[in-house]
Amino acid sequence: MDDFKQAYLLEKAAREEAEQLLADKSRILVAVNSELEQKVADLEHHQAMFIQAEKMATLGTLCAGVAHEINNPLAYSMSNLDSLKSYCGFFSKLLKLCSEFSENHIDKEAFHQQLVDLNQVHSFAFVADDLPDLIDDTEQGLQRISKIVSNLLNFSRPKSQDMQFADMTDAVTSAVKLLTNQLRNCHFQSQYSPISQSWCNLAAISQVIVNLLINAKQACDNQDSQTKITINVYELEQHIYIDIEDNGIGMSAETIAKIYDPFFTTKPVGEGTGMGMTMVYAIVHEHKGRIDIQSSQGIGTRMSCVFPVLSQVTS
Repeated sequence: MDDFKQAYLLEKAAREEAEQLLADKSRILVAVNSELEQKVADLEHHQAMFIQAEKMATLGTLCAGVAHEINNPLAYSMSNLDSLKSYCGFFSKLLKLCSEFSENHIDKEAFHQQLVDLNQVHSFAFVADDLPDLIDDTEQGLQRISKIVSNLLNFSRPKSQDMQFADMTDAVTSAVKLLTNQLRNCHFQSQYSPISQSWCNLAAISQVIVNLLINAKQACDNQDSQTKITINVYELEQHIYIDIEDNGIGMSAETIAKIYDPFFTTKPVGEGTGMGMTMVYAIVHEHKGRIDIQSSQGIGTRMSCVFPVLSQVTS
């Protein structure tokens, strides 16, 4: 009986020791997991900050072109407003004259004579034809400015968590619109084939395309031949392809090997952050995609962003 009791106590002590050890390990595991979750959250936060910082750097590159785009509609809108302003005195006199006649303050002959005098200053027929055109042109100019500003705001606004089911073509067309001025002297072609909607961040995809198009344009600068840039969007075997091709200077194998390295740039000092392609890689990787590069020095480069069609939220 004593042997049985001793064996029981030994087994109980071993079990309690094991339970205590398990409890201690569980507490350690919970603490480590909590710390890991905090580190992952910090990394995501810093990645969002990094992408936003690179976005603002890219925005600086766009400023000169955007200023030119705004200046054109602004100039003719201001000119139209000057013309409308010159008509204000004419309309004030005409309305005052009509008011005096309706209240019998002047007779018919005086009214007629003053109308003749006003018509010599501004032809009634000309004003009637000119006024709608002035207003329509001004409205179109201001709407164009509004769209340009809206595109800039959509691009610059941080949207790291703005994931949705959407057509990535919308991100591409938004990027192209934003770069209208930069691409105006290029032989630019685009082809958009129907693609499936996918779980994506349109603002982030647009940022990728903006950076790749700017790189393509800069790769063609100072070339003797006309700059040619094409963008092609299509779907193949449940993958969405966004191809950007240029006839620029191309890249060596050494450059391609380093292209995603932080702070690596082939641009002169002060003209590039060296973080553009790092950001592009991060966004494409976040969408479970990849980037295929085909480049030959002196011939050009083809960058293909390949995204799997995501039909549900993936971790």
